[in-house]
Amino acid sequence: MRGWWQELAGLVLPADCAGCGAARRVLCAGCRGALSGARAGRVRPSARRSGPAGLPVVVAGAAYEGAVRAVVLAHKERGALPLAGPLGAGLAAAVLRADGGGAGELALVPVPSARPTLRARGHDPARRVALAAAARLRAGGVPARVAPVLRLRRRVADQAGLGARERLENLAGALGVCPGGERVVAGARIVLVDDVITTGATLAEAARALRAAGLRVRAAAVVAAPAGSFAGEPVDNSYRAKNL
Repeated sequence: MRGWWQELAGLVLPADCAGCGAARRVLCAGCRGALSGARAGRVRPSARRSGPAGLPVVVAGAAYEGAVRAVVLAHKERGALPLAGPLGAGLAAAVLRADGGGAGELALVPVPSARPTLRARGHDPARRVALAAAARLRAGGVPARVAPVLRLRRRVADQAGLGARERLENLAGALGVCPGGERVVAGARIVLVDDVITTGATLAEAARALRAAGLRVRAAAVVAAPAGSFAGEPVDNSYRAKNL
């Protein structure tokens, strides 16, 4: 697990830009701009453009390539914790577009990771970025909080290297709502959040678990998605309407 001195070092020591390698900058202006969410849009995570059954509307803040991919991996796998802020900016933009507004509070529900994965990384990337996104939303006048109400109910295999069908089988029934989680998000507009979407299996399982607990999912938002998955169309509110 990361020590306090590692987090402090990441905050005060000069480093090259995590996105492009520019000298003595944690993140340069150009790479920060790529994570601004200016190009946030709806994504569909499969060649058939449908995604797995039960997948809600998904909006991504940026394309998962180049500098954006490098920043996501630096934060997620190498523990570059100061990058959570810029990644949270992209996620906040995706959340705003996915949610569409309404009465009440926004509850950002991060997808949980397996405990061995969290121990290996020394932090929870999805939750950390969600917290940064919620803070940015509140600063913009949008009431938002992070509600980590999902948990893994059984062990799952590492998703790396698995195809779309294998991922669905690996995750089927794996997630559940924590005891009392329903009360935590009661009355809030629920948006599922994660850092990256690939096949959509994880978000579909998360949405299933919430629905099984009697909760309604507004939409899902991620920091980034493969460039080819952007649908190039307005956010469809049909799923949202069925779940309000």
